[in-house]
Amino acid sequence: MTQNNNEEPLEKQLWKAANKLRKNIDAAEYKHIVLGLIFLKYISDAFEELREKLLSGTGDFAGADPEDRDEYRAENVFFVPSPARWSYIQSRAKLPEIGKDVDNAMDAIERDNPSLKNVLPKVYARQNLDPTSLGGLIDLVSNIALGDAKARSADILGHVFEYFLGEFALAESRKGGQFYTPRSVVQLLVEMLEPYKGRVFDPCCGSGGMFVQSEKFVEQHQGRMTDISIYGQESNQTTWRLAKMNLAIRGIDSSQVKWNNEGSFLNDTHKDLKADYVIANPPFNDSDWSGNLLRGDVRWKYGDPPVNNANYAWIQHFLFHLCPTGIAGFVLAKGALTSKTSGEGDIRQRIVEDRLVDCIVNLPAKLFLNTQIPASLWFLNRGKANGQVSYRKDEILFIDARNIGHLINRKTRVFYEEDIGKIAETYHNWRDPEGDYEDEKGFCNSTNLERVKELDYVLTPGRYVGLPEEEDDFDFAERFTKLKAEFEEQLKEEAQLNTLIKENLEKIRLE
Repeated sequence: MTQNNNEEPLEKQLWKAANKLRKNIDAAEYKHIVLGLIFLKYISDAFEELREKLLSGTGDFAGADPEDRDEYRAENVFFVPSPARWSYIQSRAKLPEIGKDVDNAMDAIERDNPSLKNVLPKVYARQNLDPTSLGGLIDLVSNIALGDAKARSADILGHVFEYFLGEFALAESRKGGQFYTPRSVVQLLVEMLEPYKGRVFDPCCGSGGMFVQSEKFVEQHQGRMTDISIYGQESNQTTWRLAKMNLAIRGIDSSQVKWNNEGSFLNDTHKDLKADYVIANPPFNDSDWSGNLLRGDVRWKYGDPPVNNANYAWIQHFLFHLCPTGIAGFVLAKGALTSKTSGEGDIRQRIVEDRLVDCIVNLPAKLFLNTQIPASLWFLNRGKANGQVSYRKDEILFIDARNIGHLINRKTRVFYEEDIGKIAETYHNWRDPEGDYEDEKGFCNSTNLERVKELDYVLTPGRYVGLPEEEDDFDFAERFTKLKAEFEEQLKEEAQLNTLIKENLEKIRLE
């Protein structure tokens, strides 16, 4: 991304500037205002680029009508009517009625593009959004990728949209995790699955990050974007709208990304789909999934999931939607690796015995925004179960990644590229008959099913990988001293914070 003289990336500059204009609007509402404008700028730029070609009337565009909507549909470009074009919106940015103008623009775009019906935000004429602040936002968005080539402009707008989604998720903290899976977790899932070609399915797709990363993976590995197709479902309509915009700004076909408020269990929109890849981050330990209404469902091949926890319903839902050679990669609460509640242990045993479990990755704490519940990654491979993959058929790869990743602040950990590379390459080398995989104490172990049976089908990686070599010489005194220093530093920070709060309360009292 373009940087200024002090080396601060463009997207961070934009975020800071946009946040200054936020005033009394909370992040949950503000994200729709900002992301809606970025989306409007993107589709307007794409429209204007094609319109210039149609106006030139040369080559393939000879005799074309620049106002014919079909010309734009043929090129997978949204038609943008005159009152919704960015140049018009920008020209009115300083007027008191700008909020109404933007809402009208969103309505006009939806009328001319049925695939965007009920997707775009119409929140700009609300009283709590100051017209001056809105005008400032429009000017800010106008400067994104200003002067760049149109193709690069689209990529930058897409990058800014994705960055802002993440920042809003951080700002919303717990609620943010409902629509956003941290980028490094998504990237790890995609790098391990390698969805080069076929049908990619996410039945709890949030804002569409899994799909965006899958398309990026294909593009980065010189594949053809048309080689994969995406299918998704989301029960939260507001989140579904974010997904539709997120995918559209990347030029990804989202026609099979569906919304219904009943959700994937009660109303499976893609009930006949058999996907090549399932990639998902379902809600952890969901107790309100209507399990009592679904006893004996055809999806529960390995047993009825407990009515008060959806973890094993999700696992079986994913398996149900895999084709005979399909692979699923998903996030799940770590408790699902050991739980025996209401038959979960029996379901897990049957899945293991059916040779479906390929790999389990134990994740570090603080990766997720909305929960402190420990998490793990599961990889299930139908090819092993039906004999189409014979190598490692009777083994499971366990990876303990709890000590991998980097804290970017006290509450948030991320994986860097080298972290993702280490985990993904370990998995790929293990799966490859000619790979150079080796067990590594404290990190990875290829375990046969007999050993898993001995441990009562518990799938916690720590049980199998053991302790790192260096921990054989564990220095208790050194570790205690370090923890004590960290604790004292935390107490000091809390004392400073309490002093600051008291000073501010005293100022307010005096005023």
